[in-house]
Amino acid sequence: MLALYRCLLRLYPAAHRQEYGEEMADVFCELQTEVRSETGGQRFWPRATFFLREFAGLLSGALYEHSRAITGSDLSFPSRRFTMRSEFRFPNATPILMAVILAGVILAIEKATAIEQSFPLAYPQQLPPIQPEHFTFFPAMAVIFLSAYAAAVIGWALLFAMRRSGMHRLSEMPPVQTQK
Repeated sequence: MLALYRCLLRLYPAAHRQEYGEEMADVFCELQTEVRSETGGQRFWPRATFFLREFAGLLSGALYEHSRAITGSDLSFPSRRFTMRSEFRFPNATPILMAVILAGVILAIEKATAIEQSFPLAYPQQLPPIQPEHFTFFPAMAVIFLSAYAAAVIGWALLFAMRRSGMHRLSEMPPVQTQK
């Protein structure tokens, strides 16, 4: 099967095959050994599905690479359901939205704490009014953030003093000669 796989690797463009061909064959060989050891070499269907999946992936990958070589851009095929893309990023509003949600959760916890503290431990005949909440979480968070900021400033100062911050290396670089 490895010989057939190596033959089918020739379907890829030459540049891609030269760069990744040996690695793809090695990975196929390792996976084939793993499937044989898991199935004991006796079960037909797990091995057949493995070979079908690998050869289908090889054929669709070759088609994808050829289209990419011809057009010069990445085209996604609908048959590739689980394509990982390195350019995926969270939207810019995500940190802001997460901070708003965290603030809402913190305010809900503070309000629940105020409600809990306004009730007496015994069962009262008449419920007293709910006392206004006392924000204890925000001052504690401010202290935590300020101490983390102070630790970061102290760490940067130590790195700067030991000439490891990168600023010294940038100042020691020769200027770039521009052509006019």
